[in-house]
Amino acid sequence: MCILLPCGMDKTVIGRFDKADFPALHLDDIAIKIDTGAYTSSIHCENIYENDGVLECTFLDEEHPLYNGKKFTFTDYDIVFVRSSNGIIQKRYQVISTIKIFNKVYKISLSLSSRQEMRFPVLIGRKFLTKKFMVDTELTDVSYNLKQQ
Repeated sequence: MCILLPCGMDKTVIGRFDKADFPALHLDDIAIKIDTGAYTSSIHCENIYENDGVLECTFLDEEHPLYNGKKFTFTDYDIVFVRSSNGIIQKRYQVISTIKIFNKVYKISLSLSSRQEMRFPVLIGRKFLTKKFMVDTELTDVSYNLKQQ
């Protein structure tokens, strides 16, 4: 579903939860939480460390036994400082990847963070959502349901 805004710009309506593919990471149907209160997007990783200019980490998602514990390496990454919801500033690694949602592939910046206390392995923030999506909190799995049809 798209709505026409007064400025003539179409935006896709997304719900508060969905599932997305991350083609560059070879991850499919990963649960995502849409969080308009967060600026950046993040992905749940553990054992994050740098070794000779290579960033290594382990992806965690108990819902996906094929992916849970999958190791990733990145040679192109940045260090960013993110203020968490409790106000604490954390140093995190950030990578550029791709996300496939609503049958379209977008570039996305993902900070790597330990989200073991969180229900969703990926959090999608305003930086990604802006100018592309409108959030309807009554909806869930809009993109995933379209993909299944």
